[in-house]
Amino acid sequence: MSLSKQEVEHIAKLAKLNITEEEKNQYAEQLSNILDYIGKMNLIDMSAVKPTSQVTGLVNITRTDVRVDSEIEKELVACAPEVALNQIKVPTILKEK
Repeated sequence: MSLSKQEVEHIAKLAKLNITEEEKNQYAEQLSNILDYIGKMNLIDMSAVKPTSQVTGLVNITRTDVRVDSEIEKELVACAPEVALNQIKVPTILKEK
């Protein structure tokens, strides 16, 4: 697939790149070569290959979350300079218009 200079300009504009005329020609050739290679890969017969998302056989080891009650929250609230309704009171940082 051959990219035109205008297509390279459009791609550069989308990527917010300022490129020279020389770079436009260079990138047109390089991107065209990449797209040609991808096109060749699409010709490979993959019908006998099973779809997979993980090839190493590793599995996740997870545990069930268990809630453990702790007294630290009371200690933390007790250290706060201001408390309201058993919660730490902080200054307002966002205000409505």
